[in-house]
Amino acid sequence: MGMLTAYVNGISFWAPRLPGWHIAAPVLRGEVRGPAAAGRAAGADAAWADRAPDTVAIALEVASRACESAGMDPKQLPSVFASTHGDLAISDYMSETLVRTPTLISPTRFHNSVHNAAAGYWTIGTGCYEPYTALTAYDDTFGEGLLEALTQAACGDRATLLAAYDIEARGPLATIVSSRGLVGAGVIVAPHAQANSLARVRWRTRQGTARTVALQANAELVAGNAMAACLPFFEALARAERRTVCVGLSPSLLLELDIDFPAVGHADES
Repeated sequence: MGMLTAYVNGISFWAPRLPGWHIAAPVLRGEVRGPAAAGRAAGADAAWADRAPDTVAIALEVASRACESAGMDPKQLPSVFASTHGDLAISDYMSETLVRTPTLISPTRFHNSVHNAAAGYWTIGTGCYEPYTALTAYDDTFGEGLLEALTQAACGDRATLLAAYDIEARGPLATIVSSRGLVGAGVIVAPHAQANSLARVRWRTRQGTARTVALQANAELVAGNAMAACLPFFEALARAERRTVCVGLSPSLLLELDIDFPAVGHADES
């Protein structure tokens, strides 16, 4: 297929050693070393922080910061929420409770166990009536989430938010599902350039298996997390140098992203 064009209008990132894009970007450029540790992601509304599970907190954190970065109203944005495994901690709790004391399972935790919980919190908390998509594609979840956001932006002719996130596996699930730490990544893609556009992305899908890998020093900062595949894309955005990044969509299909950085407010849409 031919290349389609989109623009990045907002970026966010959160991991325990990269708590926020303002910290992550210079680290990914190799200018500074990342901090050793950070606190829990606050989420879009600090009042929810104590009762929201980690998946919701990290998803709302990166979604809200991406909107802030773009200067856009969350109420106006359709959204895509992508998570490889959903809330593994709650899945572990529910499995153990069902085995030991099934009548004592928490309705609140059950409510938070569904894969679209974070998207539901987001739309309710922001008062957004725009459509959302919640998806998973196992090892290729980030690529499929980004493809979905790019496709919605192109077909709907409007900016679209992507929030991608995964947390640590717990209990017996950790022996069969691999994920360590927390990683959240947010981006707003749009079909047209704006004065505050941060990057231009020409994209297409194609057959192939050669996925772009991040620099080793950066990869170590999110190593083991199920959403680590997002890092080459965000590394390219941080370094602000023209490059091509390929992320996986399936074992034999790639999302190819030609990323460049035309002058702000003067992006060529050809």
